[in-house]
Amino acid sequence: MDDPILTIEEREAINAGRWFSSLSPSLRHDILRCAYVKRYKDGDLLCARGDPPEQWIACAKGAVRVSSTAVSGKQVTLTYVEPGIWFGDVAMFDGERRTHDAYAHGDTTTLNVARADFQKILAAHVELYEALMRLQARRIRTLFGLVEDLNTLPLRARLAKQLIHLVRSYGVPNLADGSQMRIGLHLAQEELAQLLGASRQRVNQELKAMERENAIRIEPAGLVVLDRAALMRISEADI
Repeated sequence: MDDPILTIEEREAINAGRWFSSLSPSLRHDILRCAYVKRYKDGDLLCARGDPPEQWIACAKGAVRVSSTAVSGKQVTLTYVEPGIWFGDVAMFDGERRTHDAYAHGDTTTLNVARADFQKILAAHVELYEALMRLQARRIRTLFGLVEDLNTLPLRARLAKQLIHLVRSYGVPNLADGSQMRIGLHLAQEELAQLLGASRQRVNQELKAMERENAIRIEPAGLVVLDRAALMRISEADI
């Protein structure tokens, strides 16, 4: 389902992206001028492992679930791409096929730049090379941080850090109490467990412990963060 233009909210999400907003006005203009919009329903496939790299992609609304398939055939979620984040540029450079599957998580809108246009923008804006190097450096730093957390922090602390990140990216103030934040990205506990490299049972135990401590509230529609400061203390307890 395609629509030729972004909504005001979707354009704001793209323009507010930390990386995209750091680019020069002329480069941002040329990227947006070449880009086209695609809209997906929950569960729609954006691109599959083994696909040729045909477009550079930014999430403008919703989320993109990046996953891999285990030997058993089970899908394992690796990360969620949030609005304002660009991805798929590595394959645009090396020409290799996609390494993971990408699915829409909820109603999702993406902004796409075809590979031929990506190459033209690179030729016209040398600035983009350095900007993409900064983007890759940030991703590598994040990856090393995740590996460090996985090897040095207990699940409780890693879960608290993940919830803080989700609130920062998808937090919606609770209508009944503005100090409470509902995580707008609906994740099943199994999906949350996959992000943390843990079992659903252990994640469920830790969530219930946090609920008893009045840090969060577990609802059928998702999680509500009652005390972000408490989550921060949990995330730093074993550092």
